[in-house]
Amino acid sequence: MTINKHYLMTKKTLLTSAISAAILTAAMPSYAQSFTELAKEGDVIAELRIRYEGVEDDNANDDAVAMTARARVGYETPSIEGFKALVEYDHVVALQDEYESKSSTGPNNTATSVVVDGIGGDFNRAQISYTHDAVKAILGRQRIILDNARFVGNVGWRQNEQTYDALRIDLTPVENLSATYVYMNQVNDIFYNDLAVKNHLLNLGYKTPVGKVTTYAYMLEADEKNDESTLDTYGLSFKGKMPIDDLELLYAAEYATQTANNGDSGDKDFDADYIFIEGGVKVSGISLLAGQEILGGDGDSSFSTPLATKHAFNGWADKFLKTPVNGLNDLYAKAVGKVAGIKLVAVYHDYTSDKGNDDLGSEINLLAAKKINDNFSAGIKYASYSAGDTGIDTDKFWLFGEAKF
Repeated sequence: MTINKHYLMTKKTLLTSAISAAILTAAMPSYAQSFTELAKEGDVIAELRIRYEGVEDDNANDDAVAMTARARVGYETPSIEGFKALVEYDHVVALQDEYESKSSTGPNNTATSVVVDGIGGDFNRAQISYTHDAVKAILGRQRIILDNARFVGNVGWRQNEQTYDALRIDLTPVENLSATYVYMNQVNDIFYNDLAVKNHLLNLGYKTPVGKVTTYAYMLEADEKNDESTLDTYGLSFKGKMPIDDLELLYAAEYATQTANNGDSGDKDFDADYIFIEGGVKVSGISLLAGQEILGGDGDSSFSTPLATKHAFNGWADKFLKTPVNGLNDLYAKAVGKVAGIKLVAVYHDYTSDKGNDDLGSEINLLAAKKINDNFSAGIKYASYSAGDTGIDTDKFWLFGEAKF
């Protein structure tokens, strides 16, 4: 990706401001605490995540074999008059690199299937935060996850996390009411790209006895030299649960509308809708759910969620990270529970297009994961996609372990 060099000195403002403020905060002479004392009182971040990912596509590409490791280190200061500073760095290496990462940092083996875990290192977070009563503000490079990450998330499944250079303000003015405003000027994506933006995000939530109502306005604007397109999304969601005798009733619904203005790019401007509904029960610790998610499309353009944690939606095989131009209708059934402390998940998806009702295939997802103790966790995961009228069959398998200290 080509970054507009005119912005290299200015578009880092939120990040550099946070780093400078963090240094000043930690060094304020009015506090008698030494650096050693501060270090003892703060929180040290030390993590290691190792993952095997194998991908088999039913095409001419060689099977992908990826063994990657991510080391993450960081430190957060103790609170000083409500202020905290945090710096976190991570680095990803490929212990086995028989895959195409789609990242400029490699590995780039175009004859193999894709695993989107590029190699390299970067500051994952560098932020200063302030908390006082009902107000919390964070400035700098940070992790942002709004609601269930369907529209704004950190793509935490990938080894290189998606973070944002942003100012975030959270308010809880009265009981059960929450408000979040975010201004971001850079998206640091999983491919090690730094994308200049001028995004405004507003999210309001209110908790009722039967569930949480959320309304949001996500106004995205690219700020690259040859791209000043906009994507505005406005939505309303409701999610809750209700006990009935020995079981719990689970329910959720959401609607959003989206308008895109593609500026001088030549792409067509469009409007699209998003509809989500889910219902189920939880009995004896097992959740049984069924739902439908529709991302609208008109044959030329479709509803999109560029900042989302997309891997968590529409199947783990990642066949629909970009919504087809005819849209996507995802009917699914899911079971989630625990046996002997092991989290078990099974999901079945049936995909059709929103326009034309074309067969887009089906998919099975399986997961078994266990938190061994406060420091260690491990798991296995599997996705099997069967193509419909178009596409190719794909099988993916993961084996992973993580240590946090």
